[in-house]
Amino acid sequence: MDPPEEYTRCPVRGKCPVYLAMSSGTVRYAPSGLGPALERTLGEETRDTDSQPHPDEGHPPPLEAVPVHWKNVGSFKSHRESSGGLVGTTAGKEAQGEEGPAAAQLDVSRLRSSSMEIREKGSEFLKEELHKAQKELKLKDEECERLSKVREQLERELEELTASLFEEAHKMVREANMKQAASEKQLKEARGKVDTTLFAEFQAWRESPTLDKTSPFLERVYREDVSPCLDFTTQELSALVRAAVEDNTLTIEPVASQTLPSVKVAAVEYGSANTCALSGLARACRHRIRLGDSESHYYISPSSRARITAVCNFFTYIRYIQQGLVRQDAEPMFWEITRLRKEMSLAKLGFFPQEA
Repeated sequence: MDPPEEYTRCPVRGKCPVYLAMSSGTVRYAPSGLGPALERTLGEETRDTDSQPHPDEGHPPPLEAVPVHWKNVGSFKSHRESSGGLVGTTAGKEAQGEEGPAAAQLDVSRLRSSSMEIREKGSEFLKEELHKAQKELKLKDEECERLSKVREQLERELEELTASLFEEAHKMVREANMKQAASEKQLKEARGKVDTTLFAEFQAWRESPTLDKTSPFLERVYREDVSPCLDFTTQELSALVRAAVEDNTLTIEPVASQTLPSVKVAAVEYGSANTCALSGLARACRHRIRLGDSESHYYISPSSRARITAVCNFFTYIRYIQQGLVRQDAEPMFWEITRLRKEMSLAKLGFFPQEA
């Protein structure tokens, strides 16, 4: 069985006028607004009204009426309202206690929502960074592929260039070998056509080289090349030039741009920058000669200078042979002398380089 219902007794029992009046039987009616606790209390006391209270309990005689003051009822009402306020406060505390778990659950839900939002934003950021990294990696792969193609192309071009250079070098070597072979063949043919008498005369002169014109070799060269090359119109000056060439005392120098003083010789009519002193022809003379230590200068034309130079070159070479400065076999020496004789012949005929 359920335990008997316990109720709260009126806190002002024994002092409230309404309570005293109703308990003494003066007032039999209890307003319903007094609350359940007061009605229970009054009901219990009404059931006990049949028995007379004892004088020591402090209750008034049953036949005496106790006037009821409405202000006391108002006081009781205020107390009831106060009691109601206490009940309301307790109920508020209970409601607040009930709202606590709900608020905590709401906070947990909010935290979960914030965590999910942060997670979503972080995931989006990571996806964007991953996309950027993949894009950069793709660009780098494309750049590497392009550079790789460029390198391959350069390697191919380098290989082609190397092969072309090797081929060109081999071609040049073959051509050089062919030219050398042709030159050697021509040299052998030329050696076969050499005048044995002239070569024998050169070999005899080479055994004891001298500048004496009585030597068969030099006598031939003088007669065939030197004398005709130095045979100019002015015979006196020609003889002086031949002697200076043989003595190695002739000097050839270019003519300065300013006007030069007249020569101090008998043939003063040939001492002009526009007339050759050796040939007597009107030519632009860009050079002049000086014989030995003389202070006289003679203007010469380019043709006269080429003839004198060719003879001087021949005498210079045979002096080198005489002094032992040319260390070659007889054949190379003979071919060099033949070349110098050829230059004297060409200069005698009027063929000479333009710079002369």
